[in-house]
Amino acid sequence: MPDLDRWVAVGSIVKPHGVRGELRVRLYNAESDVLLQVDTVRLRRQGQPDAHVNIRTARPASGGFLLIAFEGVDDRDAAEALRGVVLEVPRHALPPLDPGEFYVCDVIGAHAVLPDGTPIGTVVDFQSFPSTQVLVVEHDGRRFDVPLVDDFVQSVDVDAKRVVISSLDGLESG
Repeated sequence: MPDLDRWVAVGSIVKPHGVRGELRVRLYNAESDVLLQVDTVRLRRQGQPDAHVNIRTARPASGGFLLIAFEGVDDRDAAEALRGVVLEVPRHALPPLDPGEFYVCDVIGAHAVLPDGTPIGTVVDFQSFPSTQVLVVEHDGRRFDVPLVDDFVQSVDVDAKRVVISSLDGLESG
């Protein structure tokens, strides 16, 4: 079972929008409306303590962006200070999934194994490219990009934290 109490990154602040503290947010999933459904988010910036803020307004913008305003951020200078900050929501705020679907955040840290159960590493990251999405699997200091397609990923068991990968043949390591 996924840890529904943890926080999940859903976007990052790109830049201020206008002069009244509104922010342009790049969503990690352009189709997600989770930031339109929650009242509070956690702001995360490396090297600084996390902060929880209340959302004053949020509205979709073109190109997979969102325009958002927080309570207490009332001008362009305050908004500029938040450039680059990552927005997180509680995992339980994400919408339920259909059978066979999973959130990538739920498989980070999963054990990657071959069909016979041979361990081949740990899922450490996820990347999205124009042509495909990949799980990044690390083993003995090497990383493999595993395309998230049936030819490479046989099954994903979120509850067991286990991803079965058909083979490492043809996968490049980085």
